[in-house]
Amino acid sequence: MSLFSRRDPATRGLGMTSQRARDRLIERLAAEGIRDRRVLEVMRQLPRHLFIDEALASRAYEDTALPIGQGQTISQPWVVARMTEALIEQRLPRRVLEVGTGSGYQCAVLAQLVEQVYTVERIDELLRNARRRFRKLGLANIRSRHDDGRLGWPDEAPFDAIIVTAAGAELEHALLDQLAEDGCLVAPVGPAGRQTLLRVRAGADGWLRESLGAVSFVPLLGGTE
Repeated sequence: MSLFSRRDPATRGLGMTSQRARDRLIERLAAEGIRDRRVLEVMRQLPRHLFIDEALASRAYEDTALPIGQGQTISQPWVVARMTEALIEQRLPRRVLEVGTGSGYQCAVLAQLVEQVYTVERIDELLRNARRRFRKLGLANIRSRHDDGRLGWPDEAPFDAIIVTAAGAELEHALLDQLAEDGCLVAPVGPAGRQTLLRVRAGADGWLRESLGAVSFVPLLGGTE
């Protein structure tokens, strides 16, 4: 039984949102190349149906992105798993910055793997909804901020790792500046239809960029709403 199910019966789900549905999703993710058992186990337990509108709850454990309002989406589970796996592959970071809270799902996954997550969201309504979900699930190691995510969170830098959940035309220098010397950044980069997931680390001769494959994300926008 999921830790979340034991904590609050409301998170258990029924039918298409049950633990059996979560287990099937995890089996599919493993079959499609996700290897980190820590990531798979966290996602097995986390009730994704709480992060989307009730009308879409029956689709929560499909491996697909779903709308969450305000022109945004909750990412495909495989993408969440792959980005998380890439972020912690070399070592488990202690302090992580997330740019783009969205529904809060990616942040909730990270919060069960690292000591502290700092998350920034430009759309106030999405952030307020995500905060309610964090409280419901008892995730106390998340700090959140309503701000332009492209600016990061300079007051709390440097971060051991940074994850960006929307695609910019290029990597934001402000975020690279907030990365610890031995840190890791994972972000989608490029225009719609030609986006690539990048993992970036500092090297002796500058930033080392590694392509992790093609992806599709909403655009990384500036300002706040």
